Amino acid sequence: MSSERLQRQIAFLLEADQLKSILRRTPLIDNSRQENSAEHSWHLTLAAVTLFEYAPAGTDLLQALRLLIVHDLVEIDAGDTFAYDPAQQESKEARERAAAERIFGLLPEDLAGQLHGWWL
Repeated sequence: MSSERLQRQIAFLLEADQLKSILRRTPLIDNSRQENSAEHSWHLTLAAVTLFEYAPAGTDLLQALRLLIVHDLVEIDAGDTFAYDPAQQESKEARERAAAERIFGLLPEDLAGQLHGWWL
């Protein structure tokens, strides 16, 4: 394993840590503060595991978890697009695609393609 590969993987993980600073409009259940995107991703992933028994037959849990763990990473650059904001909705796809290219591009090419493919 090359040191450049490891450096790129670590750079990606450090960048992914920024998801903790992206605030969503959704408050925590106790209304004490807004949820951040990392918390949202974690909770959604936990819900998928917890409620998997109710998924349609043939559902691939591992593939669902892969998608869930990367689906919000683009918010590091693109921000959390509020569902009821027409102006933000209009530019959402372009902002998120540009963010995906940059963020997944931090990884070695084989991993970048794999994770980017899970995000799509």
